[in-house]
Amino acid sequence: MLSEKLLAILACPQCKGDLEYDRTDNQLICHKCRLRYAVVDDIPIMLINEAEKF
Repeated sequence: MLSEKLLAILACPQCKGDLEYDRTDNQLICHKCRLRYAVVDDIPIMLINEAEKF
């Protein structure tokens, strides 16, 4: 699980917007870009080309 401190400073690498943390699916979601960034072993994978579109 990601810490609240880390969540407060993370931003979408594409649009620099806010991210929502989905604790159930362990993903960071950017609603503006419609991208999901995976979190693996409590490490956010913030690479645009590895994000999942929704």
